[in-house]
Amino acid sequence: MTDAPAKSGGTFSENILHFARALRRAGLPVGPGRIIEAIRAVETAGIQRRDDFYWTLHAVFVNRRDQRDIFDQAFHVFWRNPELLKKMMEMMLPTSFLETVKDDNQKQISRRLSEALAPSEAPNNPEDPTSEEIEINATLTASDNELLQSKDFESMSAVEMAEAKKAIATMRLPIMDVKTRRQHADLRAGNIDMRRTLRASLRSGGATIPLRFKSRVTRRPPLVILCDISGSMTQYSRMLLHFMHALTNDRDRVHTFVFGTRLTNITRYMRYRDVDAALEAVSEQVEDWSGGTRIGATIKEFNKYWSRRVLGQGAVTLLISDGLDRDAGEGLGVEMERLHKSCRQLIWLNPLLRYQGFEPRSKGVKAILPHVDQFRTIHNLNSLKDLSAILSSPMEVHIDRRSFAA
Repeated sequence: MTDAPAKSGGTFSENILHFARALRRAGLPVGPGRIIEAIRAVETAGIQRRDDFYWTLHAVFVNRRDQRDIFDQAFHVFWRNPELLKKMMEMMLPTSFLETVKDDNQKQISRRLSEALAPSEAPNNPEDPTSEEIEINATLTASDNELLQSKDFESMSAVEMAEAKKAIATMRLPIMDVKTRRQHADLRAGNIDMRRTLRASLRSGGATIPLRFKSRVTRRPPLVILCDISGSMTQYSRMLLHFMHALTNDRDRVHTFVFGTRLTNITRYMRYRDVDAALEAVSEQVEDWSGGTRIGATIKEFNKYWSRRVLGQGAVTLLISDGLDRDAGEGLGVEMERLHKSCRQLIWLNPLLRYQGFEPRSKGVKAILPHVDQFRTIHNLNSLKDLSAILSSPMEVHIDRRSFAA
């Protein structure tokens, strides 16, 4: 192959333009400047080798780790990977393009990418006498908002994900107030403050003794979030990072950590007001994105270096993970017991619990389950709202009984 087509500005440049538009529809921030840079980069690097062409476009269009999977799938589909093309032809593309397609690694093609690459239907021309106007009676159908609230994050399109992110940005998470050891003056209720009462009686020479009261100060406990960003949690962790950003900017004393094969404290970056700047900073700091999971090792690291710093004053801890551990739960039970004893309430949020047939068969799930106060699902907007209700109510131990099925 030669790089003559790219230099001549022919159809090859137009293909790069269409590829960039597909990436933009799939959710990547690709603008006109990126497209011009991509064309210039290809002109410089040439197209003699497919690998060089891949990494040239990758260097221009990808600036965060969470964008790699979408770019990789889009490249092999758009530029005709022979193996993937063969399987797609068997499924009668493009009519059934939105169906599930799997490659050799059994990875599903993202719905965002499917809709981005699928040909768009031309709108009806009102001046065309042959066109038919279709009317749908939506009186008894669910609204778009209701569907979005109950839709799984993993099955959302790019447009739906954008709407969900806007909804998450407006969420507020009320946490119950807890009593502290400190006390403050109270006019009517509480215990009698003997010191202030005696001082008040001295003003009248002891003729009268006006009672003074004091009560305990209430304060919201710290909130600690441990979020799994391994490959099995990729689709959910992207949305939950937006949720963590909204929480961090809504209240004080929120500490956020992400883990895969290692633990990373991202609290500082989650405090950025701009969510895009926050996620970009997190992407630069996290090195184990969409990799394996070592829950036991990362919880041990948290207990050793961070628990005394962030788990004081009755902190509430959210553990967001599917419980699939690469180390088969080695040492996980001991570390989870220590974590449970160090916080006021430990809530495990597992997206796999949305399935009615979920059973704790993996060793990681079996090791975590005995040491949690709440076991809930987190896979859509409704589950996030349920979490708000849980944290604003008095503490109670609740384990989903389905998890104990034999």
